[in-house]
Amino acid sequence: MANLSRMTRNFLLGEWKKPTVESYLQSIFETLNAVQPRSRRDERRVEMAKTNLREVRKHCRKMQEQIQVLEEQVTLLEENKEG
Repeated sequence: MANLSRMTRNFLLGEWKKPTVESYLQSIFETLNAVQPRSRRDERRVEMAKTNLREVRKHCRKMQEQIQVLEEQVTLLEENKEG
């Protein structure tokens, strides 16, 4: 019975889903925003990390778009093969 309760709670809270890359990146970005640099050097490091994170986000978006296009192409090829 305990497993059923835990499964129900996880389902209702959405905890059954694995986090996406975007959610990990968002978490990192929020963590960087919460950091209070103690020196100019630390401040520059945090800013550089944020810049790098933005670039990673752009690349992830491009990869997701490419994956979507490729999945559509595979679907079309499978349909043509069946027909």
